[in-house]
Amino acid sequence: MSANPYPLGLRLAGRRVVVVGGGAVASRRVPALLDAGADVLLVSPEVTPALRAHVDAGRLRWQPRRFAADDLDGAWLVQVAVDDPVAAASVSAVADERRIFCVRADDRAAATAWTPAVTRHGPVTVAVLGGGDPHRAMSVRDAVRELLTARTGLLADPGETVVVGAGAGAQGPVPAGLGSGEALPGGPVGRVSLVGAGPGDPELITVKGWRLLTEADVVVADRLVPGLLLDELRPDVELVDAAKIPYGPSRAQEEINRILVDRALAGKVVVRLKGGDPYVFGRGGEELLACAAAGVPVTVVPGVSSAIAVPAVAGVPVTHRAVAHEFTVVSGHVAPDSPASLVRWEALAGLRGTLVVLMGLKNLAAITATLTRHGRDAATPVAVIQEGTTGGQRSLRSTLGAVAADVVEAGLRPPAIVVIGDVVDALTT
Repeated sequence: MSANPYPLGLRLAGRRVVVVGGGAVASRRVPALLDAGADVLLVSPEVTPALRAHVDAGRLRWQPRRFAADDLDGAWLVQVAVDDPVAAASVSAVADERRIFCVRADDRAAATAWTPAVTRHGPVTVAVLGGGDPHRAMSVRDAVRELLTARTGLLADPGETVVVGAGAGAQGPVPAGLGSGEALPGGPVGRVSLVGAGPGDPELITVKGWRLLTEADVVVADRLVPGLLLDELRPDVELVDAAKIPYGPSRAQEEINRILVDRALAGKVVVRLKGGDPYVFGRGGEELLACAAAGVPVTVVPGVSSAIAVPAVAGVPVTHRAVAHEFTVVSGHVAPDSPASLVRWEALAGLRGTLVVLMGLKNLAAITATLTRHGRDAATPVAVIQEGTTGGQRSLRSTLGAVAADVVEAGLRPPAIVVIGDVVDALTT
């Protein structure tokens, strides 16, 4: 293992990649494989909610069982994402026999391929190999990313990939303060940051949000956060999949609050990573109150809300001169006729502006029927955007009276944003 690794960019579009394991490591690695267009086969008795979402969306195939040798038939690459060294060794032995490169999360020295520390800046991908030291790789990667962010035009030819190697026998200096394997000096400790990750495109996270992610010891992530952001975490970061926490919504939130407080009081730098904005139906306020009650300092980093961003990328402005002077954002996860609903749908029906409904696909038929019953014109234009700002984005244009049936016929599924109002046609007429 003293020889330097050979840096290579794999073009995996349409080629089979097998991922063995369905836990946190696989949750971090699979999004990058999907982004590369790989034909991903996931083999594991159980998977995280984040991975299950990819399965349900048809982005990968899942075999809910233990690994078998013929799983590698036709594979170009295998990623072993299990912490059982015996099971991992058995997979890599089969890969060796078939001359398939194998990445191992449990033992880099036993692997035939390494995953580099990666950052993406538009069309530029920077991959850093740290000679087997992930801390060195991450430090150099972060320094390069800062340069790319500061100088937007640097290395910006379409599709260009930059690989920085710092192999076991590499010579030459490493930037000052980097490559020692230690945390960067001056990093905050014992605190929680509530970070909005944006609506799905990993580049829509704020600069401050991304910086806090690079400093984190613990990341508590929602199911809808951009998967490529998790791929850029340090290998030693504890990743808690908040969607996997058991119990009902209230008990699960209590457990999330407990994790945030316990880790912070143990001196950890904790990031609570949420899709969209932490406070827009994100329960960030509850988490802040829990931390404040325990004496834990909290930083709130606003995020780009899907309520505005998703309609925008689909060509729908939530306001438009002479069309709409107001917009209202409402949660549709509770049916209009439910005693638990806090929304005055009859009042919303009388508004002339734009109505943006989040988490409303399940109750869309009831919502549209309530609005029309209380006076909203059934001919009002409606747009439904699924997985906005991501590669899986789909849009549907309809009317208030027909949209519920049209969504079922089109097979749209959550997450989706519903926009009701004349702004839907503002840029097309």
